[in-house]
Parts: sequence; C-alpha cells; structure tokens
Amino acid sequence: METELFIGGKWVPASAGSRFDVLDPATGDTVASVADGGEVDAIAAVDAAAAAGAAWAATPPRVRSEVLRKAFELMTERAGDLAKLISLENGKALVDAKGEVTYAAEFFRWFAEEAVRGEGIVATAPSGANRILVVRQPVGVCVLVTPWNFPAAMATRKIGPALAAGCTVILKPASDTPLTALAMAAILAEAGVPEGVVNVLPSRSSGKVVSAMLRDQRVRKLSFTGSTEVGRILLAQAADNVVNTSMELGGNAPFVVFADADLDAAIEGAMIAKMRNGGEACTAANRFYVESPVAEEFARRLAQRMSGLVVGPGTDEKTQVGPLVNEDTVAKVDGLVRSALDSGAEAVTGGSRPEGPGFYYPPTVLTGVAADSPILREEIFGPVAPIVTFNSEDEAVRLANDTEYGLVAYVYTGDLARGMRVSEAIEAGMVGLNRGLVSDPAAPFGGVKQSGIGREGGHDGLLEYLESKYIAVNW
Repeated sequence: METELFIGGKWVPASAGSRFDVLDPATGDTVASVADGGEVDAIAAVDAAAAAGAAWAATPPRVRSEVLRKAFELMTERAGDLAKLISLENGKALVDAKGEVTYAAEFFRWFAEEAVRGEGIVATAPSGANRILVVRQPVGVCVLVTPWNFPAAMATRKIGPALAAGCTVILKPASDTPLTALAMAAILAEAGVPEGVVNVLPSRSSGKVVSAMLRDQRVRKLSFTGSTEVGRILLAQAADNVVNTSMELGGNAPFVVFADADLDAAIEGAMIAKMRNGGEACTAANRFYVESPVAEEFARRLAQRMSGLVVGPGTDEKTQVGPLVNEDTVAKVDGLVRSALDSGAEAVTGGSRPEGPGFYYPPTVLTGVAADSPILREEIFGPVAPIVTFNSEDEAVRLANDTEYGLVAYVYTGDLARGMRVSEAIEAGMVGLNRGLVSDPAAPFGGVKQSGIGREGGHDGLLEYLESKYIAVNW
C-alpha cells in the first residue's frame, strides 16, 4: 500500500514531513497514515507536470492509447484488491466497490479508444478567400480535484481524457480516500505513463494547495467534482488566471413516478438510483415524487425492499449497505431526517441513527414530507428516500424543477410520449427515462444550473482537455 506523495514519477514524503490518518468508516479506526502535501509540494507537482508536458503532448496518439489500454487491463486484473481498498477507506459495500472498479476501468478503455479521435476540421471559408483549418491541441497542465464517494471512478474519469488529449495532470484526491488514488498512480506508472505526466497529491489542506496551483500560470485547466459551495470558490480563484474549468457539482435528483408506470420497474429503478453507493452519489435520487393513486403502494413496496437490506462493514461480502464515509456525513443525514420528522413526516422504515461504533445510518423511507422541508432542498448523500405526492404532469415538472440544481432526473411512465415530454421539460443535464442508472463512460455526464459546467465521458469528455486552434490558410 503506497502512502507517500507521487511526484515526478517518484514516491516522496511531504516536504514538511507531515502526515494524516485515513480512517475505516465501519469502526473509526486508523487504517493508514498518508503523506500530507503542502503548498511547496503542490508547486513541485506543477513543476513535474510542466516539465513532462511537451514530450507527452508530442507522443503519438496511438502510444497514449496503448498506455491507457494497459492501465485498463491492470485495473481489471486487480479488481478484487482495488475493491477491498475502496471499501476499507470509503465504507461502501464490497458489491458497490466492485461495481465502481469495473466502471472506473471503463474510462481508461473508452479514452484509450478516444485518444486517436482528436480530429480537427478543414473547410472553405464562405467567401472562398481561404481555407479554415482547425486543429486540436492539449490544453496543458491540469489540476484534477476528486471527491471521496467514487475515489477510483472520479479519478479515471478525469485522468483518462486528460492523458488521451496529451495533457499532464496533478490529482488532488479527497483526504478521506487517498489510498485508492495512490493505487491508481502505481497502476498508471506500471502501464507506462512517463515520469511527471501523472502526479498525485494527498493533502488535508485542500484549499491551500489547490489555490497555490491555480495561482501558477502554468496551470491551464481545473476539473473539479464536489459540492456547489466549493465549486463557486474555485471558479472565483480560477478567474484570476482565466483557467479553463470543468465543474461537476451538487445534485438534487427528482425521481418522478406516474400512475401509469410499471411499478415493479419503478421500484427496481428506485433501488438503484437511491441505494447505489448507499446513497452517497451526486446522481442519487434525492426527492421522490409519486402520483397520488400509486403513492401509498410505492412507499410500502420501497420500504419493504429497503428494510430488507443488510447493513454492515463494507468489507463484509454479505453487506449491502455500508457505513457513511465520516461523522459529519452521518450527522448531516440524521439532522435532515429529524427535521423532516419534526415537521410531520412519517418514517415507514428506518429514521433514527443506531448506537455503537462506525458511521452507520439505516435505509429510510419517509412519507408526508412537508414541501418546505430541508430534506427536499439539500443533497442528502445517504440512504434516505423522502416521498411527496403529486396530481398532474404540470405539477410533477414544477416540483422536479423547484431546485437550484440540475444534474440528473429519473422519470417512470408507461406513456413514451409523456416520458419524452417530461424529460425535455425537466431542467437537468441527464435524464433516466424508465431507468435508474444513467452513468456510462461513453455518454456525456454533467449538469445545468448550479450543478456544473462542462461534460465528462463520451467524446465531449475528450474535448474538455483540448483547445481548438483556427488557422486561416491558402493553398
């Protein structure tokens, strides 16, 4: 298990010699001590990335492609060990961790294929005076800031396209889950990534180290996944040097069920959309809007399914719902549920935090939730499903759009015309129509409104790391 900083192709201690502990969310015990990078280390990482930039940009796309393909193969070979590491530091159930490793590896495979597709444009100017030649060039040194909830997938979703495009990177992983990021660095080095192309900088001083890098004019790209609040701060800092930014921010996904929906399919979709990763996902269904004629039946069946899930340590093969990542997260979830209950909601199942060690919260279904309840306004990030009823299509759309966020939405109906109509009317970057899962490395992932800027995945994900240069030429 690597625990030092990865800078310039070498494992090095933090310049100040400081370290921080990584905890097991199931017990609160320390599982590792990791080097705690500071501002000096951040600039050292930028130095390494800048020094490696020209050579990597000039590396043939096919060579970059093969390196990413090798990284995919290594991740696939070591999927079991990586999943256990994710469960250990993140807390998620091993079944979810295995799913994440598979998903994460696919970004390396997809962008291995995309690396050879950075095509440009040749056209004749409308006036006929010249040719319009557009070439794609790597944006340059990239700072990648990833969250704790998908420590492998959020890293590969950024590293994959950056390397495919010919960029060099500094990955700043969440301090709750740095071990997975360091394991990814080791895999990429083994896959043949040259020294300095990928650097990994764990740090408890996230704000300071990211700010230090954004002040360096050699940094030309910031890709951040995390809360809208932090995203706003980073956007302001990036403005000083006009840094190219991609932001995948908070979500508040509505899950809309019409009375004509296949209720069996809707329940299955709800279990995926809500309980994937124990609810700790920006794509998690956050608000359930169910048409009145089927609301009681939907709540009963959802509660029956959720109450039957096995809660326990993420590393246990039998566990279906692991602990939340830390004390702050479980305290927030508990506070939101208590507030809803105090305002008249009813817990059909769950609803209270258990005693004992670890950061656990039981799968919970709430009905009778007040329209102004904070649980409908804030991202829960836990295994809690608040249900609200509606009586018309217009009301469903209005409720779904009544948020500053717009990442993803889910719609279940037996009427395809209605499904498409509602999908177009909902203000979200992604919609799952009769599906509880939208994430796919081949599709553009991202939101609107306060949920972000830009897209990750698909061909769009590659373009985020390329600049278009226009050359006016005659021949």
